[in-house]
Amino acid sequence: MLLLHSILMQLNEFEVYTPNEAKKFLKISDSTFRRLVKKGILRAAKIGGQYRVLGKEILKLLSPSLPSKVKKAYHSVIEKFEEEE
Repeated sequence: MLLLHSILMQLNEFEVYTPNEAKKFLKISDSTFRRLVKKGILRAAKIGGQYRVLGKEILKLLSPSLPSKVKKAYHSVIEKFEEEE
């Protein structure tokens, strides 16, 4: 909980972040970042061929009250994982 609080203190919802910065905050790989953007779970704008992410969008993923899209995607991944076992 302290770590999340520390991250939230550094994140500015109106700041624009690069993909590398967003990946650091979310602790995700490049492929996960691209998948989240492609599915619309993480909204990002492509500017000059490079993605940019608003801090507000990163905060939505870190928030305890996740949007329904994220919940659906999470359950979908869990179901696929359980099927493979």
